[in-house]
Amino acid sequence: MTADVRFAKSHEWVRPEADGLATIGISAYAVEALTDLVFMQLPAVGRQVKAGESIGEIESVKAVSDIYAPVSGEIVAVNASLPDRLETLGKDPYGEGWIVKIRPADATEIDRLLDRAAYEAIIGSQPH
Repeated sequence: MTADVRFAKSHEWVRPEADGLATIGISAYAVEALTDLVFMQLPAVGRQVKAGESIGEIESVKAVSDIYAPVSGEIVAVNASLPDRLETLGKDPYGEGWIVKIRPADATEIDRLLDRAAYEAIIGSQPH
């Protein structure tokens, strides 16, 4: 995991890219907590989203969880092969397991998210 990854309290991660886009996924902690993944619903490319808005769902044998946009902006790409390869989320959640790419409306929103140490402090205090 690279140092520039930021986290939302709802367990999504954001990595700002050199082209100005923000790559979004869910944390390894969230994947582990969900356990056996069975379904994922991705949002439509071109959709405008607000930070905190649900952009999709991920379903495990235990529960259905929303995936939230950690930043506002336009969804410019989705990892279309991911719903057919959900095991990728467990193997490489911060790389091949990316979910969407957003063109942020305000890049400073990323700076307001948690850094890795702050996120780890939060998940360390949560029961699985």
